[in-house]
Amino acid sequence: MSEMPKAYDFSATENRIYQWWEENGWFKPEVNMPDGKPFVIAIPPPNVTGELHMGHAMFVALEDLMIRRARMQGRAALWVPGTDHAGIATQLQVEKMLLQEGTSRQEVGRETFLDRTWEWKEKYGGYIIKQLRHLGASCDWDRTRFTLDEGLSRAVHEAFVRLHRMGLIYRAEYLVNWSPGLQTAVSDLEVEYSEEQGFMYHFQYPVQGGGYLPVATTRPETILGDTAVAVHPDDERYQAYIGKTCLVPMLNRPIPIIADSYVDMNFGTGALKVTPGHDPNDFEIGKRHGLAIINILNKDATLNEHAGSYAGMDRFEARKKLWSDMEAAGLTIKTAPHTLSVPRSQRGGEVIEPMVSKQWFVDAEPMAKMGLQAVRNGRIRIVPDRFNKVWENWLENIRPWCISRQLWWGHRIPVWYVNGDEKEFIVAHSEEEAYEIARDKFGAGVTLRQDPDVLDTWFSSALWPFSTLGWPEQTDDLARFFPTDVMETGYDILFFWVARMVMTSLLFTNDIPFHTIYLHGLVRDEHGQKMSKTKGNVTDPLKVMGEYGTDALRFTLLTGGTPGHDLNLSLERVASNRNFANKIWNAARFITRSLEKATAEDKPDQLEFTAADQWILTNLSTVTRDANRLFNNYQFGEAGRQVYDFLWGDFADWYVELAKVQLSEGGSRAWTTLFVLRHVLDDCLRLLHPYIPFVTEETWQQLKQAFVESEIGIQPVEGWADALIVADWPECGEWQTCYDFSAAAADFEQLRELVTRIRAARSEQGVEPAKWITAMIAAGDKGTFYQSQHAILSFLARLDPERLTIAANLEAPTQALTLALGDLTCYLPLAGMVDLDKEKERLQKESGALEKEIQRLTNLLNSPFAQKAPTAVVQKERDKLAQLQASHAELSERLNTL
Repeated sequence: MSEMPKAYDFSATENRIYQWWEENGWFKPEVNMPDGKPFVIAIPPPNVTGELHMGHAMFVALEDLMIRRARMQGRAALWVPGTDHAGIATQLQVEKMLLQEGTSRQEVGRETFLDRTWEWKEKYGGYIIKQLRHLGASCDWDRTRFTLDEGLSRAVHEAFVRLHRMGLIYRAEYLVNWSPGLQTAVSDLEVEYSEEQGFMYHFQYPVQGGGYLPVATTRPETILGDTAVAVHPDDERYQAYIGKTCLVPMLNRPIPIIADSYVDMNFGTGALKVTPGHDPNDFEIGKRHGLAIINILNKDATLNEHAGSYAGMDRFEARKKLWSDMEAAGLTIKTAPHTLSVPRSQRGGEVIEPMVSKQWFVDAEPMAKMGLQAVRNGRIRIVPDRFNKVWENWLENIRPWCISRQLWWGHRIPVWYVNGDEKEFIVAHSEEEAYEIARDKFGAGVTLRQDPDVLDTWFSSALWPFSTLGWPEQTDDLARFFPTDVMETGYDILFFWVARMVMTSLLFTNDIPFHTIYLHGLVRDEHGQKMSKTKGNVTDPLKVMGEYGTDALRFTLLTGGTPGHDLNLSLERVASNRNFANKIWNAARFITRSLEKATAEDKPDQLEFTAADQWILTNLSTVTRDANRLFNNYQFGEAGRQVYDFLWGDFADWYVELAKVQLSEGGSRAWTTLFVLRHVLDDCLRLLHPYIPFVTEETWQQLKQAFVESEIGIQPVEGWADALIVADWPECGEWQTCYDFSAAAADFEQLRELVTRIRAARSEQGVEPAKWITAMIAAGDKGTFYQSQHAILSFLARLDPERLTIAANLEAPTQALTLALGDLTCYLPLAGMVDLDKEKERLQKESGALEKEIQRLTNLLNSPFAQKAPTAVVQKERDKLAQLQASHAELSERLNTL
């Protein structure tokens, strides 16, 4: 019979195992469980430009865990993979490439640029997919989708056309996040806020007819776009000014002084400059009061004609010049240092400008109401449920969704302007359809020009759960696998992506896209800091997997936190989990090497379990039930931790050790012990497979091969499956055996506690690990049980079999350590453990040294030091004295025992 290798080699295993799984089709629901109830997850599509980071590792580990468990439960598990075209990120990559070639996007033109972008995507776009495979992702790769593929493009056009027909898509001027570097509107998610030191500029706003209003701003250049000054209607300081007119500094443009309850009377001066064209709050004030909206910026963030003499200047240059001119005019009061929350572009890093721009928008309010109702009535569950409040807040206060981007790479907006008139346009699925409509309406000579903008990447992503399955066509996949089951993603995109999927799904399919939203947190460094290249604290998952193995990283991510909370990643923990893989391997290796202890002829007619067997089988049933309960409640981390503790502690450290005694008896006892060893390890491997798929599969295959070759007659109840990935999931249900020997297990648990106490006593007394010692156990009514465990006790606690006495009642010996456990008392005679005279001498010497130090500290604390020294210093000395006194009391007790 072949022997397992001495050590588990993840580097030689992972790729081989993964290819084997995939070649056998086990990632496909049709191969594994064609008639099973579907369990479906649509992967959050990583950017096609992406390189693997810990966020990817986290979502892959969590989703793969859910998919693997469902597959083992007999579900038709489908994990739909794919990538996002990542409009801004991809366009920047190609523009960078063109720049290196000495040309630009504008020089090559739109058509050539898009050709080059598709070439770039084909060359580099599969890199992230390879990395997801490295993590063990068991996706059905034959169903891989891309947000710009033909099917998804058809879905995007259909969604746009339907929304427009419903009156929910419109074009208007509205405040957006404008990126001057990228020269496009960007979503809130693509804006990162950083705390930076700046200034608060205090100045006087001239009032027509005489007087001033004191106002403050952090962006003086926006003064040029002011269209009002607002005060609170109840602010007595400014009652007389309401309805009067101010003059914009340096431009002398008249603007009204208005009353609005938004103004905080207690913040700053209580008077607020209102710039509807460059501030979201001011924009809302402007709408309420019908104020003019003035945009003072060009697309590149230079000032335009509305800025008067400052036109053509860069925004920051204009800030300095305007403030200097206001100083000269006597309008400034002061500048004060101020901490700012500065919005910067996630991609380019430049400061984002709130700017009014003509864009395409979706009126999301009607859909938001449906999304709110779906969570309120329980059709959709959010895990953890504390994010229900976030969901409510966002959807109740939803704003129009800006869906247009001034880019070339993406889904071009399916709108065609008629005869050069942007007020007259046609919305259609294609240019051919647009011309058909236009010719019917405007005649054969009509000319059309398509809108140059593309759709926000989040627009196509919002359709992901159903478009990837074939919508708007009524495909077999859509009929069988939609709605999906779980959407697992980071809590930071609950609104930007998850809410939009729910809204579009309810609108277009009249159904929820998934029944559960599972949110994970950020992966931070071991100190809780956000990982960033600038801080130099980014942990590369590929390097971690290369050093410790994929399973070690996965198990760390899956058991290191709880839903919705950030996780601090420690490489020490990853290393520890690599050791866990080795622990599993070594346990299996012990079992396979022990198969020679029994033969098929030793199989008993009826299994008779020892107390140790009953204890481990009962604990296995308990951990199986608890793990399944935790799985069902999405507490994956705690489920994994409990199985880990059971396998490492109960099984490997205890049962495997005492099994050596039972195996040495040979015959039916050895056969039954091997039965228990296989059963427990097999179930643990199944429970752990979703967490650590590679080591569990390789170990299980080694275990299977060894037992089959041994012909000993031990196998799972249902027989050996082809692979662990498709083996049955452990349940404590009607069709699976779950053992429950509660009374025997409780007795053995007490025995284990006794062994632990004896080991601790040996350590405290400095007894060499190999030394056999004397023990006397008064076991009360458990006497018969403990006598039956004589060999186990002797072996585990290193008790001399000839000097181990077990009886119902015993007279307490002199000079012995006493260990009490309920009705049981164990005596360890010291004479057999240590040299009494030498131990007395050592303890007396140590006690004397402690007494001197106690006296010194007592004198110190009774001296003027206690009144003069800082309180913390005095308390530190008092704590030290208390520790010394406790140590002295313990030594005195040991001396008394001797």
